[in-house]
Amino acid sequence: MHEDDSRSRIALALDVPELGAAKRLIELTRDHIGVYKVGLELFTAVGPAAVQAVHETGAQCFLDLKLHDIPATMARAVAAANALGVAYLTVHAAAGSESLQAARGSSGSTRLLAVTVLTSLDAAALDEIGMDTEPKTAAGRLATLAWGAGIRGFVASARECAALRQSLGEEAFVVTPGIRPSGADVGDQKRVMTPAAAIEAGADLLVVGRPIRDATDPATAARDIATQVASALSR
Repeated sequence: MHEDDSRSRIALALDVPELGAAKRLIELTRDHIGVYKVGLELFTAVGPAAVQAVHETGAQCFLDLKLHDIPATMARAVAAANALGVAYLTVHAAAGSESLQAARGSSGSTRLLAVTVLTSLDAAALDEIGMDTEPKTAAGRLATLAWGAGIRGFVASARECAALRQSLGEEAFVVTPGIRPSGADVGDQKRVMTPAAAIEAGADLLVVGRPIRDATDPATAARDIATQVASALSR
């Protein structure tokens, strides 16, 4: 297993409040990580400079803005993200077919990822917002909706990954957040899985945040997760 194979399968969430901290985290982990996720916190704080910081290292940028709006606004926002050169961009599947189709039409070379059910939600939380179903069922329904709108990338917990892979096939690109090494604190995540288990379930890209970001030694934490991913890929 070539080292680059595992690097390209891990996205480190740069969930930090300022650009200097993001750059330090990238520098510490770049030998083991090939994709960096810029989310709402960092993008709100510094904007496109965060994307530029990722690209300056030669890594891919995953812009996680979870767009959910009317079709015209979605189309313009996606076009702007594509102009930044980001590799991945998230949109909410719940925005509906028309908005998703508009987004797809403006995506260019950026791969759109339709968010299904957030990993912080469980059945009780879904019921609270009017979705009287289990996360697996809700994720499948939303992924099918996005598939019909022409989107082939999906964000779902690793627990739903195998079912999505089975229903959508190999063309689907499945991204799994909520990745936690064995024994790690799950925090506010409800549906988590180890790196190896997520790979075995069919995940294409694993999103890792706190286990690396908050580690005493982020470089070692990143290396250990990359090793676990490489081992799973070689089986």
